[in-house]
Amino acid sequence: MILDRLSILNYKNIAEATLQLSAKFNCFIGHNGAGKTNVLDAIYFLSFCRSAYTAQDSQVIKHEEPFFVLEGDYVENADDQAISIYCGMKRGTKKQFKRDKKAYRRLSEHIGLIPIVMIAPADTLLIEGGSEERRRLMDVVISQFDRSYIDTLNRYNKALQQRNTMLKMEDAEPDPEVLGILEEQMAVEGEAIYRQRNDLVEQLVPLFQQYYTIISGNKEQVSLSYQSHCQRGPLLDVIRRDRMKDRVVGYSLHGVHRDDLEILLDGHPMRREGSQGQQKTFVIALKLAQFAFLKQTGTKTMPLLLLDDIFDKLDATRVEKIVQLVSGDGFGQIFITDTNRDHLDQILQQGHFDYRLFHVEDGEVKS
Repeated sequence: MILDRLSILNYKNIAEATLQLSAKFNCFIGHNGAGKTNVLDAIYFLSFCRSAYTAQDSQVIKHEEPFFVLEGDYVENADDQAISIYCGMKRGTKKQFKRDKKAYRRLSEHIGLIPIVMIAPADTLLIEGGSEERRRLMDVVISQFDRSYIDTLNRYNKALQQRNTMLKMEDAEPDPEVLGILEEQMAVEGEAIYRQRNDLVEQLVPLFQQYYTIISGNKEQVSLSYQSHCQRGPLLDVIRRDRMKDRVVGYSLHGVHRDDLEILLDGHPMRREGSQGQQKTFVIALKLAQFAFLKQTGTKTMPLLLLDDIFDKLDATRVEKIVQLVSGDGFGQIFITDTNRDHLDQILQQGHFDYRLFHVEDGEVKS
């Protein structure tokens, strides 16, 4: 998929911008805080119906402004008719999402139409953060090629929430029959989620290790393994086994909401042993593996690749390897930000391909 034209109005610090984009490289240069990341976040919003950085849609509206609007014209190939995606929102109202001027009945119908992979500084939370960060990674990938997955996840989370509410009851004992029904639903939906996540990780690991080896020059070995309560036996049995303990603590201790990815560097936890450069290499390799996976699954549409300030804390050798990778034919349209032109010039010198260079300053984007 190619984003041919992007229009931004009152999105974060960007008052207004209309950008005609390259089908290959789009480079955004500017100081920290200038608004480069906000351009990439606007592109992310048009794919995922939400910001990559805030859960509240109202927070992306420019200060003192009553609304925001994003519009993108996409084509599969240069000769194809454009698909127009619109998103707009006024303060105090729900956002509107439209494809070719027709509103979606449900936003989940849009997810996956424009697959996207974003690599950003906050991705280090995949290593340093809690297990919810790593579950979110798996869920974001799966939801882009299987739209029913979001519904399965929502049904599981609703049953989990209702069970937790009952476990917290102080004035009476929870109805065991109702608890049983909720546990059955958690087990059915949870095992479906587990199968999807497990299949994903099995296919992702060899791709990830391949990219890590290339970027690191085979200097260290990394591993990634999926940990789930579903691996202990039928999930319904696992959940019910500790119902009394759950009642004491007031929430559900077992289920796929506790799943995690174990990340090791040379057999030791990456969080404890990895340098900043090794951790960043891990994240970039994992996201590039996600890109390769999405490219060959689902609709087999080439994802957009967003690279936000990815070269910081990497040595020159690793930067060169990444530059060689993303400059190759295996990647489609790329959006990249940096504070100076050095890395971008290095990429542009790798081949004779089309590119656009944009300068961003105080929310103004100029070509």
